[in-house]
Amino acid sequence: MLPDIPTLAARLRAAGCVFAEDEARLLLDATSDPPVLEAMVARRAAGEPLEQVVGWAEFCGLRVAVAPTVFVPRRRTELLVREAVALAPARDAVVVDLCCGTGAVGLAVVSSLVDGVLVAADVDPTAVAVARRNLDPVGGVALLGDLDAPLPDHLRGSVDVLTANAPYVPSDEVRLMPPEARDHEALVALDGGVDGLDVQRRVASAAPRWLRPGGHLLIETSERQAPATAAAMSSAGLVPRVVEDDDLGATVVIGQWLGPLHD
Repeated sequence: MLPDIPTLAARLRAAGCVFAEDEARLLLDATSDPPVLEAMVARRAAGEPLEQVVGWAEFCGLRVAVAPTVFVPRRRTELLVREAVALAPARDAVVVDLCCGTGAVGLAVVSSLVDGVLVAADVDPTAVAVARRNLDPVGGVALLGDLDAPLPDHLRGSVDVLTANAPYVPSDEVRLMPPEARDHEALVALDGGVDGLDVQRRVASAAPRWLRPGGHLLIETSERQAPATAAAMSSAGLVPRVVEDDDLGATVVIGQWLGPLHD
């Protein structure tokens, strides 16, 4: 017999889950098999993110598949999506999503457009497998490789919008992250190097190879790191600006590529 919501919520609350009732409902919706439910509750009580336990996360109104060790989409990243959608052509957009994780960003962007081409990439094989599940229904492609290395040559100079929620936590600060992230998400999705900007710099440097003249690179970052992120874009020949959303606690740096004659 399955426990009722109050009973399950009490157990989750004792384990430190703040939204215990909501989580209890989601877990009960996920399975009607008592042994499976017990295993899921034990995982959640041990600190595994709820999204990894139930196998999905809500992001920009979409249900996005998630798996253990894969970076869980954050609500603050909705700003990245919103700005990308605003900059992408409504039709025939070419969208590339680097450091794609579950593919949530690219999925949300193309789902808001009339049509478009979506290519995503990540260095983590587990993340790419999940991204392929998420992107297949919208015709998106998820490739395995380091940043832009696996992108097909025919995309060079044709990308309208290039997004990257690259890892930006400084190495020494990863240990300070909440245990749900620190202990249950792949380090490669969190650690951005000494100052948190190692991967962002590489993305900015690569962007001019792929963007069409007038195209845009969008990188999620922190308010504290935004000036350095913008400087990395400037060094790569992009024209940067910073966008913030206080309600989401989100910061995105947007760089426009004007073309090699303006570099």
